[in-house]
Amino acid sequence: MEPVTLTTERLILRPLETRDVHAVYAACQDPEIQRWTTVPSPYTREHAETFIGQISPDGWRDDTQYGFGVFTNGEDQLVGTMALVRLAMLHTEERQAELGYWTAKEQRGRGYTVEAARAVCQWAFIELGVQRMEWYAEAGNAGSRAVALKTGFRMEGTLRARIVHEGTRRDAWTGSLLPSDWSLTSPTPYLPYPQS
Repeated sequence: MEPVTLTTERLILRPLETRDVHAVYAACQDPEIQRWTTVPSPYTREHAETFIGQISPDGWRDDTQYGFGVFTNGEDQLVGTMALVRLAMLHTEERQAELGYWTAKEQRGRGYTVEAARAVCQWAFIELGVQRMEWYAEAGNAGSRAVALKTGFRMEGTLRARIVHEGTRRDAWTGSLLPSDWSLTSPTPYLPYPQS
């Protein structure tokens, strides 16, 4: 897929570019990002260069992940990154994806990540035909969970040994967001289990 740019009231979501290497490198020095996400630890400038110059463009080209740098509209300050990963939608009836993100330390608490997540999910539902959006985070990652909840994800539980981090299997919280949660239609009807 050709990369796209999304805009919200306060943000621009665009593919990362070479000029963003330093900002990504600096943000990923935060121990919290290294603790809770899959970025390498320690995180080097070469990691940022590879992510921006190879991994992210390859993801768009190969339809394996659609990544965005999230920037403030006007100041062009890096807020974080957001991506659709584990895409199972282009050639199957599953039509699902996983939303992943991290936020730079100095940009947290402003609602930027929720705003960006809503934009990416809406784009995925309307333009890509995603019928189920999933979210996972290592159990204990309260910040990521708060973003997911404010975005509209419904928590579904804890999955044992779902995530491998630093050589150990760890439990993960999981949630989902459906088009119907936002009053959007879906080609495949959803038949929920009857609630007692």
